[in-house]
Amino acid sequence: MDFIDEHLNHIKDKGLYRDFKFFTSSQSKYTSIDNRRVLLMASNNYLDLCADDRLKEAAEKAIYTYGVGSGGSRLITGSCKLHDQLEKKIADFKGAEAAIIFNTGYMANIGTITAISDQEWIIFSDELNHASIIDGCRLSGAKVVIYKHCNLDHLQEKIKIHQGKKRLIVTDGVFSMDGDIAPLDKIVELAKENKILTMVDDAHGTGVLGDNGAGSVEHFNLKGDIDIQVGTFSKALASEGGFVVGSKSLIEYLRHKARSFIYSTALSPVTIAVSLRSLDIVKNEREPRVKLLENSKWFQAKLRKLGFNVLESKTAIIALIIGNAAKARKLSEKLFEEGIFITAIRPPTVPDNTSRLRITLMSTHNRKDLKFALERLKKAGMELDVI
Repeated sequence: MDFIDEHLNHIKDKGLYRDFKFFTSSQSKYTSIDNRRVLLMASNNYLDLCADDRLKEAAEKAIYTYGVGSGGSRLITGSCKLHDQLEKKIADFKGAEAAIIFNTGYMANIGTITAISDQEWIIFSDELNHASIIDGCRLSGAKVVIYKHCNLDHLQEKIKIHQGKKRLIVTDGVFSMDGDIAPLDKIVELAKENKILTMVDDAHGTGVLGDNGAGSVEHFNLKGDIDIQVGTFSKALASEGGFVVGSKSLIEYLRHKARSFIYSTALSPVTIAVSLRSLDIVKNEREPRVKLLENSKWFQAKLRKLGFNVLESKTAIIALIIGNAAKARKLSEKLFEEGIFITAIRPPTVPDNTSRLRITLMSTHNRKDLKFALERLKKAGMELDVI
């Protein structure tokens, strides 16, 4: 077992060792970590709904009606009426015929890709796709063709080279580490021209993008044009679980073929109830996501003015590139000392030499919060010669 210690020592030497910070209160813009109050700027809780009283009430009601556990997989004892309601509601929200709920977004991607593709398929995958997409492609046994990040010319070249009847283009809608949006309108054009299926993982777009918060597909007005949409309830919707929406036949097929759905105990009724209530809030409240995206644009501009290297983003995700892994971690630690929690993201999550602070804003962050963060970022950045 010496190889384990050797590996741990290696990642420590490279500044890649990871440890946990433990929350001691609910997540909101100000939270408690290890009993210390900090400004939270690292959470996927984009609309700050994790501690919303309306969601707590929905959870409490579900507990007294259904109890706390699901008791089995969906196909045995794990389905309650709430599951059916949520699948219908998320399908309607996304403008699709039907939906299926998975325990996580990871399971949704793994289950879907491996269910629909095999050795006879060719999958075109963006080089910065989420690990769950990458793993699903690998497990499927399909021929996986990687194209340069959001590069339509390169994708077109790959499509011309790799011909076949069974082909799929899969991409994130919003890329979780860079914050940019995939050019879905152009991808759909290419797919239709070449009779290729399309699949989008919109985990970080759902609840944030589009007039109704339905995500990147709505952002591009592509309702009905994407064959398979994947997402999660665990980001802006402040709950848990993944989902797939699409045609009725696709969803029926996944119910019978997606192993991560078939062989998993169902999500608890409590979690489902929270997702149902959260969807109502997102559909009916446009102002929080408008404010969220306005704040992101403003904050990015201020960071660049200070001299930080910030990637262009039209979402709540802001990638502040540091490069060196150890320096990124040190900057994160200094900010925590100053009362701000922003996570340092390092390889293998991101490519070598692109370590960064992944800043994620919430709709409840106000300009006072953001100015406080800018002051502390400037101070720590100068101390570490980042700016």
